[in-house]
Amino acid sequence: MPNLKNIMGLAAITALTALPALAQEATTLAGEVAALAEVVAVQDKGDTAWMMTSSLLVLFMTVPGLALFYGGLVRSKNMLSVLMQCTMITAMVMVIWVFWGYSMAFGGGTSPYWGGFGKVFLAGVTPDSTAATFTDGVVLPEYVFIVFQMTFAAITPALIVGAFAERIKFKALLLFIALWVTFVYFPIAHMVWDASGLIFNMGALDFAGGTVVHINAGIAALVGALLIGKRVGFGKDNMAPHSMTLTMVGAAILWVGWFGFNAGSNLEANGGAALAMINTFVATAAAILSWSAVEGLLRGKASMLGAASGMVAGLVAITPACGTVGPIGAIVLGAIVSPVCYFFVSVVKNKFGYDDSLDVFGVHGIGGIMGAIGTGILTAPGLGGVGDADYSIFGQTTIQAQAVLITIVWSGVVSFVLYKIVDMLVGLRVDTDSERQGLDLISHGEVAYHN
Repeated sequence: MPNLKNIMGLAAITALTALPALAQEATTLAGEVAALAEVVAVQDKGDTAWMMTSSLLVLFMTVPGLALFYGGLVRSKNMLSVLMQCTMITAMVMVIWVFWGYSMAFGGGTSPYWGGFGKVFLAGVTPDSTAATFTDGVVLPEYVFIVFQMTFAAITPALIVGAFAERIKFKALLLFIALWVTFVYFPIAHMVWDASGLIFNMGALDFAGGTVVHINAGIAALVGALLIGKRVGFGKDNMAPHSMTLTMVGAAILWVGWFGFNAGSNLEANGGAALAMINTFVATAAAILSWSAVEGLLRGKASMLGAASGMVAGLVAITPACGTVGPIGAIVLGAIVSPVCYFFVSVVKNKFGYDDSLDVFGVHGIGGIMGAIGTGILTAPGLGGVGDADYSIFGQTTIQAQAVLITIVWSGVVSFVLYKIVDMLVGLRVDTDSERQGLDLISHGEVAYHN
């Protein structure tokens, strides 16, 4: 019978002999896991194609969507001026975005207020460089992310022109917008959407731009309307929209393009984008019904202008919430926002007498605030949202309110300073005779319609 000690010794020798092989297998396995992780972190062609499409949809929102929406709302003698303003802002901001805007917003800096100059002129960006999405290991070509965010940067300042349509100097507008995107939009975009940003690290929820786009533009619009003053004949002359047909076409294009805006902000073609998509459908539908119902009750008739306004109000309100609330919550948000915006457009504006020509503050500013606050409430899982089980409605809504306040103060104060600078340099407003003739002929030497 073999000695027990000998057996144990033999087993120990065998085990020791096997250790190098086991270590080699472990190393090989670790290498395979690392390689697998490296393989996972690749670009998905479906995501890339969706984000390229979304970028085109957001461009479609601006030209021709927003341009036609605003153009139909002004008098015929100012139609081309609005088209030209939207077109030129879009073109100018795209160039600025590539030069320094992307770097200031997403340049990789550690400041809570701006992204630095590390990617000025897109330094270091190549066809092979990537940008992160919301899923670990899933990336996009950085150029695609740059283009998508560029369309947001272009449409936001274009929204502002509605507040002082029919009376601003063309060169003053372009100068103001160049300064505004640099000192207002890029910092706010960084604060909200960059991982090092102040508002991002507060934990604020802004899926597609309630603060960055709508509150930001709405506050700048209100400040501009107050500083530039009322149109000549405001409250006396007929200033009704010259073409509700074009306004409806523009509003419909906005709704279609907004799916790139909202569902595209998911950065991936998956269930999250689908949630944002259905919410963009139903919140907007509820807001249209709600605005028309309010008009029917208070005025006896539901107008096409009201339906178009409700459409935009619903789109604005669901923008920050579309990725985190459920479809029923989206309907509730859409139904609530229209009466509030209607109140500001028809009561508050008349009470205080300011001339926000196309109701940028009343719809975008107020709608954005409603959406940002509503996001904090309706994201709760008990209300159909996607929040965690320990989600605090009070805590999140408090954070949302703080984000709204920061955006209002930053946009309001800096915009005021920039308007004053532009006014000193070139003057903000055309003279009375030019305003009476119309900006189409005075500013651009052409007219939209020939008799």
